[in-house]
Amino acid sequence: MALSDLIKKYEKVYVLRIGHRPERDKRITTHVGLVARAFGANGFILADICDESVMQSLRKVIERWGGDMYIECGVSGKSYVKNWKRIGGEVIHLTMYGLHVDDVIGAIRESPRPKLIVVGAEKVPPFYYEEADYNVAIGNQPHSEVAALAIFLDRLYQGRELHLEFPNARARIIPSPRGKKVVSLENTSSTR
Repeated sequence: MALSDLIKKYEKVYVLRIGHRPERDKRITTHVGLVARAFGANGFILADICDESVMQSLRKVIERWGGDMYIECGVSGKSYVKNWKRIGGEVIHLTMYGLHVDDVIGAIRESPRPKLIVVGAEKVPPFYYEEADYNVAIGNQPHSEVAALAIFLDRLYQGRELHLEFPNARARIIPSPRGKKVVSLENTSSTR
């Protein structure tokens, strides 16, 4: 299956970040959003709170590096999950207590239903475990939610998401064995 066909098949993959604590989690939550975008998710929802600094960071990346990822904050996480299921979507909760990703990724990948990937912070309320269609573990050891999301999306898209090119980009990285090379798509180039 071609990358464009794979992206169309999963045209609605959203990430719901729950448990964000503004005083502690700005960087991690921003990274969850960045991974969601870079690894092929179509949307990022920050539940139960609106941290404008996180949202602004994501907007700036989307503006410079392209894409049209939907972002929203301040919505009730529980209501979002219930509504997602009501429209026929499935909920995938990433937790180290779930079933190993290798044991369930095939069924998740085969399902044509829209996917809502729930990524928690500290203690996740039982509601999310109970409402999830899949509680998925990237191994059963403590680990980063950023790493878990990246690995899950990589398994979902079978590594093809690493070749995505985002529309409306104002800059693009030119792979280089040494140094940094960024080309402006606004008729200017810079090299570092």
